[in-house]
Amino acid sequence: MNDSLVIAGKSYGSRLLVGTGKYKDFDETRAAIDASGAEIVTVAIRRTNIGQNPGEPNLLDVLPPERFTILPNTAGCYTADDAVRTLRLARELLDGHALVKLEVLGDPKTLFPNMPETLKAAEILVKDGFDVMVYCADDPIQAKMLEDMGCAAVMPLASLIGSGMGILNPWNLRLIIDQAKVPVLVDAGVGTASDAAIAMELGCDGVLMNTAIAHAKNPVLMASAMKKAVECGREAFLAGRMPRKFYSADPSSPTSDLIGS
Repeated sequence: MNDSLVIAGKSYGSRLLVGTGKYKDFDETRAAIDASGAEIVTVAIRRTNIGQNPGEPNLLDVLPPERFTILPNTAGCYTADDAVRTLRLARELLDGHALVKLEVLGDPKTLFPNMPETLKAAEILVKDGFDVMVYCADDPIQAKMLEDMGCAAVMPLASLIGSGMGILNPWNLRLIIDQAKVPVLVDAGVGTASDAAIAMELGCDGVLMNTAIAHAKNPVLMASAMKKAVECGREAFLAGRMPRKFYSADPSSPTSDLIGS
């Protein structure tokens, strides 16, 4: 069965996207990403060297662009202007690479998205030829606005970045998924494999995570678990779960023609 994730016209075999921060070193980063099976890896341009600091260790030596799709992101940006400037720099460093992850934060404590600035930046970037995957609030109205603006994917948070609290509002996610014509990926808040599986069972097209893997006691093993969880959740969604029956049971074996009756 061909069930590829398609973003900005390109197909990917894995629906798990992973970050590159918070690992103890580049070797652990590469080992965890290999175990995850991820093809798209996101990089915080303001925090990680991908060539802007000559002479320093370069992440691209460990995660070569010919092997992975590098997804530059704007982590640490609090205004639309900063985010746009950061992604234009990334495009230069990556030889015209257009696929980017936009996030404009509201405050340093919650890292909740600043949606007015996010919408402003998204509009500029789309007009500038970027394929924008955008971190956003789990607000169906604003998610639709981003889609209508031309964003390549919308990425509502499940809960606060790095919190590991899992999916706190599945109903809003379902509203976003049901109306979207572009991929919807959960971004932020996943803590363990069951969270990833639930996101996929809800109908999300993919999951992006970093802290849940990097801060696990065994990041490489957790990366492997997340790979399986995303695949399992996707299969369950495609299979279609049985209806919930809150007030009646349904025996799994026949109730007529019983032995001895």
